[in-house]
Amino acid sequence: MTIEERLRRLEDRDAIHQLFIDYGRHLDHGDWDSYAALFAADGEVLLGPLGRAKGRDQIKALMIEALTPTLGTSFHIISSPRVALDGDTATAEVMWTVLKRGDDGAPVLTAVGRHLDALTRTPEGWRIQRRKGAMDLASASG
Repeated sequence: MTIEERLRRLEDRDAIHQLFIDYGRHLDHGDWDSYAALFAADGEVLLGPLGRAKGRDQIKALMIEALTPTLGTSFHIISSPRVALDGDTATAEVMWTVLKRGDDGAPVLTAVGRHLDALTRTPEGWRIQRRKGAMDLASASG
C-alpha cells in the first residue's frame, strides 16, 4: 500500500469518526437539518421502536417526532467505532449510551446499544447510507 493510500485510509477513518461525533451532537441539540444531512440523500434509518425512515426529509420528520420532547434532558455518548473501509463504501458498528438528567439532577443511565451502519462517500463527504439500531440494555426506569 502506498503512502498516499495509507493517508487516504487515515483521512477516511477520521472523517467517519467525526460523522459519528456529529451524529450525537446534532441529536442532543435538536439540530434536525444537520442531523438529516449526515445521511446520504436516499439514506435509511431503522431504529426499532422509534421507527423507520428513508430519505433526509423522512429521517428529519421521524427524529422531530420521536426526540423533540426529550431535548435537553437526554445525552448521547457515541463510542467504540469499528470501521471496515472498502473504497468508497464502508461498514461500521458504533456503540451508544443514553443518559438522562434524574429528578435530583444526577445522570441516570437509560439505554446502551449499537448502530450497524453502511456508509458511502458522497460529494459532501462520508454519509450514512443505512443505519440499523439495536438496543442491548434498557433501564427499567428509563
